[in-house]
Amino acid sequence: MFEVFSRSYYLGRLYVTPTDGDRALMHSEQHERINEEVYATGDGLERLDAPLVMKLESSHFPVHGDDAVPTNTLAVPEPMLEDTDVRNPPSLREVLLARRERAEQLLSWTGGWPGSDAGSGDDYPAAGT
Repeated sequence: MFEVFSRSYYLGRLYVTPTDGDRALMHSEQHERINEEVYATGDGLERLDAPLVMKLESSHFPVHGDDAVPTNTLAVPEPMLEDTDVRNPPSLREVLLARRERAEQLLSWTGGWPGSDAGSGDDYPAAGT
């Protein structure tokens, strides 16, 4: 689903659709699998429900898992979509997934990595570029 794009990101294509909720979501099983593949360190202490950090156009945001979201879909809060070129959703779009080190850096600016002393990791505001 995602392939190496740069030292900081993986590139993938997901259907982007609006959600009435206040945070970005993707299917729970996909979220957990990607979390394990990209963010897990192998020590067995990882939280596989921790948010992924994705970038759509110029906005970074945490993505949580939800069984109600179809597979290969990124459900984004409507206000966030207003600042994008996404029209007539669901729209197949390129999405960047931050690698662990980049995600840690971005989240340190907005509240910390899940499980760190800097924050709880539950609800991060969108980070700029």
